[in-house]
Amino acid sequence: MNTPSNLRFAASHEWVRLDGEIATVGISDHAQAELTDVVFVELPAMGRSVDAGDPTAVVESVKAASDIYAPIGGEVVEVNPEVEADPSLVNTDPYGKGWIFKLQVKSAADVDALMDAAAYEAQIG
Repeated sequence: MNTPSNLRFAASHEWVRLDGEIATVGISDHAQAELTDVVFVELPAMGRSVDAGDPTAVVESVKAASDIYAPIGGEVVEVNPEVEADPSLVNTDPYGKGWIFKLQVKSAADVDALMDAAAYEAQIG
């Protein structure tokens, strides 16, 4: 799967799609492939305030449970009930329906610190 060029990435494999002051967060195609079959997603609490790097959600696969870290600081303003009902969306559509949570952006500097798609591809190369 090609890495979408409109996303920013954390070294811990989370992606961010900005829409104004709202950042949609999920895990990369590379991360979901490493996890294999996702069987459970624990979503963060609405209204929770997080800093960049904070463990914010959990994804469990048939192999392991993995923390999903906030790639930027902000407040959780929306969670994706579809991945709670059908965790396999994280595998089948990681950059679309498989998003996990949305944050109200606290600092644009956090976003600027993330990698673009080319740098992320080079990291996982």
